[in-house]
Amino acid sequence: MVTTPRLEKITPGNFDAAIALKVRPDQDHLVAPVVKSLAEAYVYPGVAWPRLILDDDRVVGFLMAFFDIDFAGDGTGTDIRSGLWRLNIAAGEQGRGYGRFAVQAVASEIRRRGGTCLTACWHPGSDGPEAFYLGLGFRLTGEMSGDQRVGELELT
Repeated sequence: MVTTPRLEKITPGNFDAAIALKVRPDQDHLVAPVVKSLAEAYVYPGVAWPRLILDDDRVVGFLMAFFDIDFAGDGTGTDIRSGLWRLNIAAGEQGRGYGRFAVQAVASEIRRRGGTCLTACWHPGSDGPEAFYLGLGFRLTGEMSGDQRVGELELT
């Protein structure tokens, strides 16, 4: 039987499975661990949208999206964006379409909320996820967010 991945809220019942999720060891420097993301979600309620990615009942990944934040951070409200804050696909589950599913799920949620563009940031370099994001249609904006490149995907 073929299953379709799905998103699930983080609950007391799946919290331990969420924080146990690990990317490949060579990717540890590219993405924060799930426990840090959940701490940020606690600190930024209403902004962070953390979700587990499940295939059947198997945890295969984690994503955290954000909606309508002032990307410039200057309080002017002139650069409001929504997008993908974190994406962690479990080490043994990579290359199976779960990352693509996650981006599509966030894009759908942004559209549902009236948005037309998905922003994502990633570490540059040959060991980073840039090829993945560019392959999905993201375009580099030329901006940096800290040490990460910023990309955007127009939602049509």
